[in-house]
Amino acid sequence: MGEFDPRASFARSPVARLATSSPDGIPHLVPVVFAVDGDVVYTAVDAKPKTTRRLRRLTNIADNPRVCLLVDHYADDWARLWWVRADGVAAIHRDHDAMTAGLRLLRAKYPQYQFVSLEGPVISVTVHRWSNWHA
Repeated sequence: MGEFDPRASFARSPVARLATSSPDGIPHLVPVVFAVDGDVVYTAVDAKPKTTRRLRRLTNIADNPRVCLLVDHYADDWARLWWVRADGVAAIHRDHDAMTAGLRLLRAKYPQYQFVSLEGPVISVTVHRWSNWHA
């Protein structure tokens, strides 16, 4: 494997885990698809089936916008293991330039969004700290 580029590896990954916490400190972790623009990570609430439209991640972000995103790579060859974490502050956009930018980037990264509606809000995470590890 060549030189490890943490941000490029993060951006190329198909899925991240988004960690939020409730006002009383209960952690909540969900897998999300995402797109990156510099130090901003975008994810959206799409029309895939969900048990409720009142998603805990949105409630948690409204109460505590400090979040974490984690991308990792596992291989049986442990010399190829790595992870990248992005710690930052999230914002929820329902009609804003950030929403338009996020939707554009998500549609460019995921061909599935040509067929799955992006009707919910966009979450932007302004990353204040990148950290990583690789074998």
